[in-house]
Amino acid sequence: MSSGQRTETYLQVPAKIVKAGGVTYSYRELGPRGGVPVVFLIHLAGTMDNWDPRIINPIAAKHHVITFSNRGVGASTGTVPDSIQSMADDAATFIRALGHGQVDLFGFSLGGMIAQALVLKHPGLVRKMVLAGTGPAGGDGIRNIIGTTYKDVLRGTLTRQDPKEFLFFNRNAAGRPAARAFINRLKERTTDRETPIKLSAFQTQLKAIRRWGLSPSADLGVITQPTLIANGDNDRMVPSVLSSDLHRRITGSELVIYPDSGHGAIFQFHDRFVPVVLDFFAH
Repeated sequence: MSSGQRTETYLQVPAKIVKAGGVTYSYRELGPRGGVPVVFLIHLAGTMDNWDPRIINPIAAKHHVITFSNRGVGASTGTVPDSIQSMADDAATFIRALGHGQVDLFGFSLGGMIAQALVLKHPGLVRKMVLAGTGPAGGDGIRNIIGTTYKDVLRGTLTRQDPKEFLFFNRNAAGRPAARAFINRLKERTTDRETPIKLSAFQTQLKAIRRWGLSPSADLGVITQPTLIANGDNDRMVPSVLSSDLHRRITGSELVIYPDSGHGAIFQFHDRFVPVVLDFFAH
């Protein structure tokens, strides 16, 4: 690997494509090759441009990092699935199309739901996983995500702010500046950005999340992969208590809860969270 590749950052890395199962997936990768890759699974309405470079870059300094846009989102073709299970199958198809027999997963919010479905349906594909700001199938309060999301999208429109400032962060002295800093970091990439998700695709993702919330509880006790669970103590989107529920049900899992923070706690506390993730993946 050239030194130029080693110093490449997420803001510079170009998009690539891989075709599998009738879908052309758009993805980005950086970091040293050869080890077990870390595949990032993005949140509701997110494209590859929604990953915080303060999370991606330090992890990619030590690991092969892969981000991609789900089917029907960003530059990936096809139609957005209306179930989390189908999204998990897509992720497995994408991973195998790249030639990887085993990966680590980093799932945030919707991505954490996809990670759970993926490890249950394709257990041999997953070595370790990080579940941040997420909850289990049938989790109490997940069905309310739709109402909360539409309310904060409206608030963002009326105040000309990004809805994530309301959805991901507390509206207090600690949360407001953290929200602005996070949104500004997402704008740092100025070239080759992906098209924002279409309204119909966004609505289909919300439908899938609602189905996840209404579906029967899964047996998470069968998960043997090391799992790191993280959230803030005041998550309005996916209730923080669901992170504790995941921790209780996934044997041997680790739980990190950050104080005075919400759904986007891992971004607010990226400087504290990244070392925990790196230690988790290293052992």
